[in-house]
Amino acid sequence: MTTALITGATAGIGAAFARRLGADGHNLVLVARNTERLREHATELHDRHGIEAEVLTADLATDRGIEAVEKRLSDRRHSVDLLVNNAGFGNKGRYLDVPMADELTMLKVHCEAVLRLTSAAVVGMRERGRGGVVNVASVAAFLPRGTYGASKAWIVQFTQGAARDLGGSGVRLMALCPGFVRTEFHERAGMGTDNIPDWMWLDADKLVTAALADLARGRTMSVPDPRYKALMGAVKFTPRGLLGEITSKGGRKYGPQ
Repeated sequence: MTTALITGATAGIGAAFARRLGADGHNLVLVARNTERLREHATELHDRHGIEAEVLTADLATDRGIEAVEKRLSDRRHSVDLLVNNAGFGNKGRYLDVPMADELTMLKVHCEAVLRLTSAAVVGMRERGRGGVVNVASVAAFLPRGTYGASKAWIVQFTQGAARDLGGSGVRLMALCPGFVRTEFHERAGMGTDNIPDWMWLDADKLVTAALADLARGRTMSVPDPRYKALMGAVKFTPRGLLGEITSKGGRKYGPQ
């Protein structure tokens, strides 16, 4: 059996990855901050699929939490074959409305943790000549909308650049860029979602299926839905100034309040 390590594994996209990979027979290392929820999820996956589900409590907003996951990824005796960097969060408010400490915490989780955990995992994967990393970004990476979008843009650029540097090594890296997904993300950030049109919502399980298919194809970026692929195609041909105005107005009208 191969082993997958998933951060932010107790809800949303991370939990969907755990369900799918467990059903496919992968042993799991589940990482999140809430030990009780991790244990409940691990027990359920073990009982349902007969796989080993290890629990690792870690807060990736802290050096101690990142170091704990780095140590697990560097364990040569119990190697990790697939890393899913899914942990993340949003801050409610525009630039300068959000406290600087919260902005820096977001960069710690979205950028520093992703860099350090990817690096810890890939060293062993390259030695073994196989492995994969999925770094969860967002379609917000392609829109000029504050620190969240900027941090997700960093994930995309870092992942695609690292994938090129590792070409021919047997290690695959992919940035996953979903749109709105019904998870606990918005609730935790205190964001209302009633104003978001139904057509913009994605199903987490279907998203994961599409993402894993794209990883198997060797793609370095996945936008796992035709609706968002069309939107991102339009974004490429929109002047940046106009795009900024559109996304600012659209964010106020349709984005989380």
